[in-house]
Amino acid sequence: MGVKTDYDPAERVRDARERYFLDNGFGAGGNYDEKWVRVDLGPIPVMIPNTPGRIRAVRYHDLHHIVTGYATDLVGEFEISAWEIGSGCGRLWFAWMINMTGMIAGLFVAPGAIYRAFVRGRHTRSLYDRPFDDALLERPLGELRAELGFASEAPAVASAADRRAFARWVTIAGLFCLLIALLHVAALALLVWLVISLLR
Repeated sequence: MGVKTDYDPAERVRDARERYFLDNGFGAGGNYDEKWVRVDLGPIPVMIPNTPGRIRAVRYHDLHHIVTGYATDLVGEFEISAWEIGSGCGRLWFAWMINMTGMIAGLFVAPGAIYRAFVRGRHTRSLYDRPFDDALLERPLGELRAELGFASEAPAVASAADRRAFARWVTIAGLFCLLIALLHVAALALLVWLVISLLR
């Protein structure tokens, strides 16, 4: 759907999240309890397993859409991937993996937006290192945004440290994506070899 919703700073995080779920067609509760979830890669719908690792990461990811203002369309998802890499994903391996692929894909679609989102992430904080609990959801949204560093935006000109960090993360994410691609090619080659062996 790709909706960008404006939120009242006085609104509780919980209420903003429910509106975010409904506006984006995620259903009440965000479908966290579903075994499989639909993810739209542009015009292509893909069903992926809703693993415990994904659920842990996506609870924060959804709140990040609300606090950052990034939409849930293709470019918005790529932007939030870069922002989450820039601000850090803590110990949530699923978030690191999905965000590295999103950031690299975004460089082919909207490189300037990806760079700006990464730099913005370097100057703000994510929620990944915090407990996900009722206390977090009961906070006023504006108060939480200010605490995460959104009271002032990222500098208009990125620092040398920002540029080095971006280059480092693009390299790491690119190598990760290359490894994933090679694993897929190897798996496909193995499958073809098995089929040919069975047909002989």
